[in-house]
Amino acid sequence: MPLLFGHTVNSSPNPAYRDATHAALLGLAVNFVLAIVKLAGGILGHSFALLSDAANSLGDVLTSLVVFVALRVAQKPADAEHPYGHSRIEAVAGSNIAVLILVSAIWIGWEAIQRFSSVHPIPPAWTLWIAGGNVAIKETLYRYKIRVGKRTGSLAIIANAWDHRNDAFCSLAVLVGLAIVRFGGPSFAWADEAAAMFVVAAIIWTAFGLLNQSCHELMDAQADDEIVSAIRATAEQVEGVQRVEQLRVRMAGLELFADIHLQVDPNETVFNGHRIGHQAKSRLLEEYPSLRDVLVHLEPFDETSTIDTE
Repeated sequence: MPLLFGHTVNSSPNPAYRDATHAALLGLAVNFVLAIVKLAGGILGHSFALLSDAANSLGDVLTSLVVFVALRVAQKPADAEHPYGHSRIEAVAGSNIAVLILVSAIWIGWEAIQRFSSVHPIPPAWTLWIAGGNVAIKETLYRYKIRVGKRTGSLAIIANAWDHRNDAFCSLAVLVGLAIVRFGGPSFAWADEAAAMFVVAAIIWTAFGLLNQSCHELMDAQADDEIVSAIRATAEQVEGVQRVEQLRVRMAGLELFADIHLQVDPNETVFNGHRIGHQAKSRLLEEYPSLRDVLVHLEPFDETSTIDTE
């Protein structure tokens, strides 16, 4: 008769929440300043590419704000209506933000297409400095967050870091477009709109990536192979565990939930089997702060049985 252990959540603080919150606040502040600067530069400098890049930064402001609020809600303890906690709010928020970003990108793209045939003033030289400065700032943010993401193992932070890298490439395209218009003259005015279309394409790509990631999480997809293999190896080191028959690890925001089937000696008493299961559970919760809960299922060891490695 298999032995099943109930849910006992990990009460240890998850350091990923602290780092993700700091990263979200930093991104919020920086993107807000960049959005204002680029918006003013686009209006005063008559550059639709800068205006498009400003819209991109405003989208990042909204995303960072929603992520910050979602992180606060996600840390609320479980209750009667949400026995698994509130960490899924991040995926819900992310999917809604992705749709909003897609709509705004389509609107910007339509405006850029309509401006291709229109005549407008040449952007002044100082708009190049705005675009160039944005490239440097975004690349710096990327390098900072990618280090934080790798250190904490937070996929959310790593994804946000790559979003900054995408923004850096967008600003580089704006810089090139403005330079072509500036030095090529009125006949090359189309380069400003071309740069804006590049930004639109990048925004759409990022939005689809965010939507895919959010839906992936909401559908209880298996966590990355690296963390699954690590959890499996740790469980197999517990005294009394013959092998791990099955392991399911799903993501919920910055947290993980695991369902694990452990094979033990079929001649063990119920008391010893219970002890082995609790030791395995305690060790996993202790070694993996992001692991919110582990559901342990005991099976009698059978050499002929197959192991589910998926």
